[in-house]
This record gives sequence, structure tokens and C-alpha cells, in this order.
Amino acid sequence: MIIIKNMKSPDVFLKIILDSITEGVFTINKDQVITSFNQAAEIITGFPREEAIGKKCFEVFQADICQDACALARTLKTGKNVVDLPVNILDAVGRVIPISVTTAVLKDNQGRMMGGVETFRDLSTIEALRKEITQKYTLGDIISKSEALQKIFNNLPDIAQSDSTVLIQGPSGSGKELLAKAIHNLSPRKEKPFVAINCSALPETLLESELFGYVRGAFTDAKKDKPGKFGLADSGTLFLDEIGDLPLTVQAKLLRVLQEKIYEPLGSNVSKPVKARVTSATNKKLKELVKAGLFRDDLYYRLKVIQIDLPTLKERREDIPLLIDHFLNKFNLRTGKKITLVSPKVLQLLMHYDYPGNIRELENIIEHAFVLCHGSTIQLAHLPPELHQETEESGLLHSSTDTKLKKREKELILQTLEKCHGNRTLTAKALGLHPTTLWRKLKRIS
Repeated sequence: MIIIKNMKSPDVFLKIILDSITEGVFTINKDQVITSFNQAAEIITGFPREEAIGKKCFEVFQADICQDACALARTLKTGKNVVDLPVNILDAVGRVIPISVTTAVLKDNQGRMMGGVETFRDLSTIEALRKEITQKYTLGDIISKSEALQKIFNNLPDIAQSDSTVLIQGPSGSGKELLAKAIHNLSPRKEKPFVAINCSALPETLLESELFGYVRGAFTDAKKDKPGKFGLADSGTLFLDEIGDLPLTVQAKLLRVLQEKIYEPLGSNVSKPVKARVTSATNKKLKELVKAGLFRDDLYYRLKVIQIDLPTLKERREDIPLLIDHFLNKFNLRTGKKITLVSPKVLQLLMHYDYPGNIRELENIIEHAFVLCHGSTIQLAHLPPELHQETEESGLLHSSTDTKLKKREKELILQTLEKCHGNRTLTAKALGLHPTTLWRKLKRIS
């Protein structure tokens, strides 16, 4: 508590008030010269008050928006406040400090503009915590705190150190190639090539030559030798995507290569050793294809020495906020924008949407929003039209159909509780809820 006696100067009174708050505050005149600078501003920037006052604000802050997008200059020009704009500044010793900026116009008693005021918060602790959380739940480009993915994360270093074949099964858009790259990057082969081929993208007549290459004269247009994917992935990793679509004739040749560790380019009778590690992926259940006679059982067992099954995004909803944050950072870097949040209604919608396209669809939704959003927060209006349509049909954001939302919430809670084997503490953590909140919700739905 601050007690002031015999106060005669309002300027001294104002200085004491400003120095008592934890946010940095400074004022400028119409020429953008600093006229006041509180104690928190000194602490955050490292510049003493005496050194800051009398200087242009950009000389003190050296922010990443000073040159062409100064928030305070924009406020002086338009009269409109800027609220919680994320900015990076350089402190007195050259360190990058993330801050959040709010600006307003200063007017005299007659309503004439005198200058501007800016308040700013130090976000260093928040950013450090965010990085710590991100590192904890990140492996390569894969982000997850779900129990299923965390188990995979724990096993991946051991998998990466081996040369065994790996089969990754999961729905389209669930991150199969990212996982294959993570295995490669954790392995002793990480300095060697990672070569991918989509087995469903090429006709059977071209697929064999793409895999094994060919020599000059192998066919009419073969005017010079061309290495195949096995040759290009020499000592690295060959990733066979959509392996379930591989034609039976090519399956037989691939099986021979995996068994004998050699291959022959088309038109050649000289065998070459296979030095690449083979990983594969499919959005189909290979075991079912084997039963249907569409996939060779001997090749299936050669490919699945180690099998990894990726869940759908619908099955790992606790990862959605982490992924949203990841994509916001990604598209901010790509576009130069400063979009930091999604609105509560957008988060509610995205948390309950079923994502038939999985993570790839969520990424596309955020990218679409970035095109339309010109502020710092993504709103419902920035989302794709089809998402709005499905939302309206499902009644997600309408009170008249609130029971549907509660039903889906109940399903999510019970599914998570089952995955956590009835452990309420783990369930609350997985759902991002306080244990008391979870207890209250369970009591309501029981």
C-alpha cells in the first residue's frame, strides 16, 4: 500500500503510481519523443529513465515493428487503440525480449491530442514456459501429449537405432511421413538421404523403374542410366508411402529385394546391394488386404518387423490446442503476421470437430483463417465455409442444441477416462481440466 502525505505535485503523484505497477509504461509527444518512463519499463528494457526520456521511442525499443508498422505511430495517426500486440524488442544489452503492447492517445482537457501512451508486458516467462511445454511434447515435427503418441515417442529412439523394417499404419493426414522422417533423423543414417516414393501415384509400368532404376537401352527411351529410389537412398532411408496400393507383380520383386538385400536395375544383369533402410506406410489395414488376396502375406511380414499404428486426431483431441499453437507459429513465420490466438468459440468448434482429414485438415483450416484474418485473433468468420455448415448442422454453437454438445463432451470424457484406466488425475491432465472440474462434470453425467 502506498500512503502519500502533503502531496503538492500531481506529476510526482503520477510518477509514484506508475512506478508501483508491474507493466512497463511510457509516454511520447507528437514528435514520438519519450516524455515519461516508469520503473517497470526500466527493468524490462534495461534502459535507465534518464537515458530514455528525450529520445525517440524507436531508439530505445528497437522493436521488430519500429520501421514500418509502429503501433504507437499508428494510434497517433488513426486515433485507434492497439491492444495486446505481440512484439519483440532488443534490450540495452542486445537480448531479444518478447512483449505485449497496448497503445492509446493522450489528450488535454480540451480534447486536443498531446501524444500517446504505451503499456507493455514482459512475456519472457510465458514464452519460456511455452517452449518448455513444446519441447516436452515434441519429437521432430510431431507434436503430441496423448498417451498413445507419448508411448511411440518413448520407443522411437530404440526403433531408430535399428535397421529393421518399419510399417506405419494410420489414416490419411495423421503424420505418417513425419514419423518416418523422425525415425530417420534419430538414426545413425541421419546425414544420408531420406527418399520417399508414393506407390499409388505411379502406374505399374513406371513404378518398377522408379524403384530400381534402369540402364541405357533397357527400353526405347532409355538413352542413359538412371538410378532408382533404392540407389538414391544409398545408406539412407527409403520411405514407401501408400504401400497398400503396390501392384502384386511389383510386390513380388520388392519381396526378393528385401529377402536377398540386392536388386537389379531394369535391363541389367548386374546386382547391386541394398544399403538403404526401408520404412513404409499405409492408410489401409494390410492384414485385411492379405486376407482379401490383394497383398502378399510374406511381404507383409517382411515389412512389419516393427509396426506403428497412428491414431486419428479425433482420438487424440487433447493435442488440438498444441497443434493450433504450432500452426499459428508456423504461419506467422511464413506470412509475417502476428496472429496469436483463436477465439474461445473457434477453440470450442475446433475441439469438437471430427477431422475426417486429421492433422492435415486442421493445418488447412488454420491456413485458411490466416488468409482472412487481419487482427491478432482468429474468429469464426475466418474459418472455411464448410466448417460453418457442419457446425450449423451439428448445432455445436447453438444453445437450442446444447444437449448435442454435452453428449459429445460426455463421450470424450468417458473415452479418455477409459484410456487412462479410470485414473481421474491422468484423465484431467489429458483433457486439460482441473481435477475439481473433471469431478464436477463426472458427477453431472453419471
